[in-house]
Amino acid sequence: MIKAVFIDFYGTVVHEDGEVIKQVSQEIYSTGKVTDKSEIGTYWWNEFQKAFNSAYEDSFETQRKLEYESLKKTIGYFNSTANAKELSDLMFAHWIKPPIFEESKQFFEMCPVPIYVVSNIDRDDVLKAIEYHGLKPNGIFTSEDAKSYKPRKELFQFALNSTGLSAEQVVHIGDSLSSDIKGASAVGINAIWINRSKREIPNGVTAVENLLEVYNTDYFN
Repeated sequence: MIKAVFIDFYGTVVHEDGEVIKQVSQEIYSTGKVTDKSEIGTYWWNEFQKAFNSAYEDSFETQRKLEYESLKKTIGYFNSTANAKELSDLMFAHWIKPPIFEESKQFFEMCPVPIYVVSNIDRDDVLKAIEYHGLKPNGIFTSEDAKSYKPRKELFQFALNSTGLSAEQVVHIGDSLSSDIKGASAVGINAIWINRSKREIPNGVTAVENLLEVYNTDYFN
């Protein structure tokens, strides 16, 4: 059996900010010049990803800053009169008080090995979210700590070095095929994909539909 669990947080333990993103996109649509509302989310995501992918080491920026700057660019691109700070604050409010998936607390209570949160998020935000839900992980490692975002290797390596564990001794659980599954695999960590929406499972990927199903995998036998 493995000696510890690394676990993503947003989208895995708690809900992602999808509903807030819809609300923000609607505000930009209502106050801007947009033909197709779906263009907003696509442009915003692409701008965020470009900034996100280049933010590491000396070029690192916090997720709050990346989110605000990409949103500000999106508002400008669609000639919207929306207020970037007010809309960003909606996102930030979600990050510190996100709704939790119904089985997450039970997963933490049942886990026979230490749990370490490994998340692309600013440290203060995830600390507040964890406290809000009364969760008790054994450690928390963020992109802000490592000055790097998943799927880059630095955050995973930072977590391994900080815990004194080897890649073979842990399993990483997450909802993103790119950030979590491919990212963990790139440093030799086995991974479990949380596939809540029942998407097609790629070859070679271990997938479950909720956190409690993780205990049925070979990693816990």
